[in-house]
Amino acid sequence: MVRDLVTSRARSRSGLRYADIRLEAIQGKYAAAENGDSKGAGEDATLGFGVRVLAGDGMAAPGYFGRGLGEADIPHLERILDEGLDAAYRRAMANAEWKTQARGKFGALGESLADTRLHPVRVCQDVVPAVYERDPRSVDLGEMVRLARDVSRQVKAAHAALGYNYISAMTQLARELFASSEGALIDQATALTQGMCYVIANGDGNSQAIYDVLGHQRGWEILLNGVDDPLMSFPPFPGFALAIAREAVELCQAPALPSLDGEVTVVTDPHYNTLVSHEIIGHPVELDRGLKMETAYAGRSWLLRGLDDTQVGKRVASPLVTAYSDPALPGYGHYKYDHEGTPAKRVTHIDGGIFRGFMNSRQTAAIFGGEPNGHWKATEAPLIPLIRMSTTVFGGGDRDPADIISEIDHGFYLVGHKTPSIAESRENFRISARKVFEIENGRLGRLYRDGGIMADSRDYLMKVDAVGRDFRLYPIPNCGKGQPMQTKKLGNGGPTMRSRAILTGGRHGADRGQHAVPAQAVGRRPVCLPARHPAGANLGLHQGGGQVGPRRRQGQRRPVEQQPRHPW
Repeated sequence: MVRDLVTSRARSRSGLRYADIRLEAIQGKYAAAENGDSKGAGEDATLGFGVRVLAGDGMAAPGYFGRGLGEADIPHLERILDEGLDAAYRRAMANAEWKTQARGKFGALGESLADTRLHPVRVCQDVVPAVYERDPRSVDLGEMVRLARDVSRQVKAAHAALGYNYISAMTQLARELFASSEGALIDQATALTQGMCYVIANGDGNSQAIYDVLGHQRGWEILLNGVDDPLMSFPPFPGFALAIAREAVELCQAPALPSLDGEVTVVTDPHYNTLVSHEIIGHPVELDRGLKMETAYAGRSWLLRGLDDTQVGKRVASPLVTAYSDPALPGYGHYKYDHEGTPAKRVTHIDGGIFRGFMNSRQTAAIFGGEPNGHWKATEAPLIPLIRMSTTVFGGGDRDPADIISEIDHGFYLVGHKTPSIAESRENFRISARKVFEIENGRLGRLYRDGGIMADSRDYLMKVDAVGRDFRLYPIPNCGKGQPMQTKKLGNGGPTMRSRAILTGGRHGADRGQHAVPAQAVGRRPVCLPARHPAGANLGLHQGGGQVGPRRRQGQRRPVEQQPRHPW
């Protein structure tokens, strides 16, 4: 039925050049607890559709229509979809007429208006099943309530300093049907399960709030058993939440990070680099942003000022830096086809420091050039898709993370991301960390809270001089883009990396007393890490996959194989 609507029946409309329909059904459940008591629970099912039409008697323009549906609409679904197709068609024809009039009216400015075209793609017919051990639809809501409440009680009892906690769990199964006038017919199903923990710990004169999630495109089993994937791993949900609680207490007892004048050497762990890859790589390589077609919320791109002012083919990072988006990677960013039926492809953005290209849609590929790579996605079927990240990451290198730290005379190790502050075109950033450890003589020292780094994006990437082999993926549960806002779940990640940046903190360097070290004193030397530092698990050196980068230049430091090996 849906396929017939966008093929033979759609083509009967004069001037219609292309049409597609996206139909989506979601069944989900959630439970939440606060300070050991149940806070709420529920289950819901949603159904909605979206239609896109390209049409015009002269110039071609798009028209869209979307609608949420209820149970009473199901017997009338064919008629409702046909009415939606007609509404999108009429909007497209009106837009095409206005575009034609504007082109003739505004002279040279009007000549910039062009047909809306879609780059050709392989027309696919496919069925993609969801992957799970325990069907989200089969999970008893009472079991979810008990898990959320029990985890919340465990967190509350973990330490007297823990003043507040909020725990939630959700699981859902979604099914999407895509059909186009070109003959595409794609049926994709996806399971998704997530656990969220938010805690506040109160210390002497300060409080620390930490929020984090574990999640995967799998069933309810991930909260009970954890995730043990070569590229991403989480403990069972209770252990995950308790680790966050302990971290909040630990940070309450730590001093605030001082700010230093000038740049210092910084080492960032995979969790911290998850947000760096998201903010200064992921969003700027969404081509609708670069082409200024969508700038309402997250801004433009430092990689594309205009069609004749692009960084493609130019050096934007050190030769050690590789970055790419890959929908085939596991986790939130995984899918096989985007929302215009394009097969999802890995896109290399930075290759050995050279910028190579963007995530795109069929329309932006027709404008900018290159093959469509399957990154046109909408949060819900009734919404217009946007170019969105799948899983955007920094590629892994070949260095032992412990060795990367052991070479530093003085610097700082940033663990876990917290809050970003990004320039409009993402050309510079400020990102705070959950933990900051001082590095002295190659060893991790004092723990600080309330710190982060600030840097120019290009300059920061150009100064990367070491990349670890501990590539890791993490979920991002709430990436916002568009107007109206579309909040999307996706993936990001990377390995340990070393660069230089300005340290930002809550106190001035003069308050540090005997720990004050001028920025110009920063250097590196091969000194071994302590065998049992509390951050060991974060250095620890996970042997994940990831793309192996080139080896560092020899001569400036002792070769790695001659350095003392860490006992971990």
